[in-house]
Amino acid sequence: MTDTIATQPVDAPLTDAAVFLVLTIADDDVATGVVRDVLSGLDDLVKTVGFRDPRSRFTCTVGIGARVWTRLTGKTLPTELHPFREIAGAKHTAIATPGDLLFHIRADRQDLCFEFERLLLDSLGAVIAVADEVFGFRYFDARDLLGFVDGTANPVGPDLPEATLVGEEDPAFAGGSYVVVQKYLHSLETWEKLSTEQQEAVIGRRKLDNVELPDASSGQKSHKTLNTIEDDAGEHDILRDNMPFGRPGSAEFGTYFIGYTRRLWVLERMLERMFIGDPPGLHDRILDFSTPHTGTTFFAPSATLLAALG
Repeated sequence: MTDTIATQPVDAPLTDAAVFLVLTIADDDVATGVVRDVLSGLDDLVKTVGFRDPRSRFTCTVGIGARVWTRLTGKTLPTELHPFREIAGAKHTAIATPGDLLFHIRADRQDLCFEFERLLLDSLGAVIAVADEVFGFRYFDARDLLGFVDGTANPVGPDLPEATLVGEEDPAFAGGSYVVVQKYLHSLETWEKLSTEQQEAVIGRRKLDNVELPDASSGQKSHKTLNTIEDDAGEHDILRDNMPFGRPGSAEFGTYFIGYTRRLWVLERMLERMFIGDPPGLHDRILDFSTPHTGTTFFAPSATLLAALG
């Protein structure tokens, strides 16, 4: 069914720059009308900015939160869409924070991301408030600020739409994708006190060449193992398009996590295994060095559905 539906650029390639913009919407009819008009015409705004440099791979993907979904679309919620659910482990908590709209803006030029965001916020005006705004950048060979290559487990080829785009299981929203975002801040000073071998044991990969280390058969599991979700149907993937961000002068170093998935429960299971542990009590040790400061869930509808909002 998704073959006949125009999808948003969920699978856009990794770029050199990105903006992650989370907004809340005022609770009135004026705000609803303004936002619907802007979302339905978003493709024109993307073209307005992107034509300046077609080689920059400029894209924007929009997600809508559960609180405003029916108000904006006039439709019932997609089957799995709900607000981000806080996950409290014995030591660490995945917190939930406000967010009605997500704009994932990507390009190989930061100035295009900046210009698009400026025009977008001008169009929305006073009916929205900025809940979070993060400027991400590509760090060396797609590494995070902890020094490891990020996103190597992403699906490719025909596995990509299978892992990210809703299909016949929820036909009214085929071609859409669930999106979860979290802003993590790192304690680099503490992390860098670990030896390379200790860091590799936490992540589950070698630092230099990114080769996977064997899974632990019992006891403490690595970040890689805890994020591997398998059942009788096989292994379930998600698409990550994480980006580092930071301000060294303010001692701010972070990773903005963004995951696209066809099945929200898969991503939620990953987070449960990270924060609660598997077995419970043995949480993901990366959380001892990386703290989430936001947590929000969205649904990125098909481009066809977005265009119909106007």
